[in-house]
Amino acid sequence: MSDLNELRIEIPETIDPRYLLLPENQLIALFEDQLNIRMVLRGHTVKFIGEEIAIEAAQTVFEELLGLMLQQKQFSNKDIETALRVARLSMHEGDPQIIDGRQEALKSTNGLIKPRSKGQQIYLNAFGSADIIFAIGPAGTGKTYLAVAKAVHYLKSGRVRKIVLTRPAVEAGESLGFLPGDFREKVDPYLKPLYDALEDMLPQERLKRYLDLETIEILPLAFMRGRTLNNAFVILDEAQNATFTQLKMFLTRLGRNSKAVITGDITQIDLPSSKQSGLLSSVQLLKGIKGIQFSYLGKEDVVRHPLVKNILEAYERFDQMDEEK
Repeated sequence: MSDLNELRIEIPETIDPRYLLLPENQLIALFEDQLNIRMVLRGHTVKFIGEEIAIEAAQTVFEELLGLMLQQKQFSNKDIETALRVARLSMHEGDPQIIDGRQEALKSTNGLIKPRSKGQQIYLNAFGSADIIFAIGPAGTGKTYLAVAKAVHYLKSGRVRKIVLTRPAVEAGESLGFLPGDFREKVDPYLKPLYDALEDMLPQERLKRYLDLETIEILPLAFMRGRTLNNAFVILDEAQNATFTQLKMFLTRLGRNSKAVITGDITQIDLPSSKQSGLLSSVQLLKGIKGIQFSYLGKEDVVRHPLVKNILEAYERFDQMDEEK
């Protein structure tokens, strides 16, 4: 095999790996025979080694099995053989295309994702040379969508073990405790745009499994404190609403073999006037540091409804008139 990749999947502590792998490691033999990969178990970690397209197929089947076991449902060798046969056939449905200059195909459930402007192309290219990328620009320029697409691609190809998506819940402030419902119900309205992007990248069942296994985490920025994130792809969305202290806290969570993307629109700061936006400060403080790159997107990169660009231009003219008064 050439161009070998590795993918590690953590088996939940509630599952006995010996039971999962079947007697005499039959599961390993099935995966290796059907998909032409290597499968190695160490404790509660299983590692797949092989070509990217084969690993992605193995991941799909293995996570199906984990989902069945978590639901305490039975499956047979025949069920596994059938799933692997279908996965093997799906491996040959299409070949990756050059999307951002490095033979990497970013995919959504609707097909391939391509940069639709020069700014987006530069933004995607930044991932090849930096571990921390700031994407700054107005709404509709694809800042978050492309970052999530990259994160899912890194997860599927085994470059990272998990995705962490976070946002400051500015409007909630200190009043979360007074909102109805449990923790998730309180903060989900502020995190909905991140769920929307993920739902466009992954089938619903796979996304649910990732969330249940915490392979993908979506949480408010305040809950990032105290963590160190190794082998992770971390995205901070709406960073213009993070304070100086919060953004410093977020950036210092980054561990080994991890990437971070910080997206924001400096024209849409919702913080109280008494608080300084950490995104504005970062542009000055971190400029020129090796491994950190800033990508600036403008109204020419807007990929939403054509009227969005006209709306942005109208508001720009209004702001200029207001400044001249």
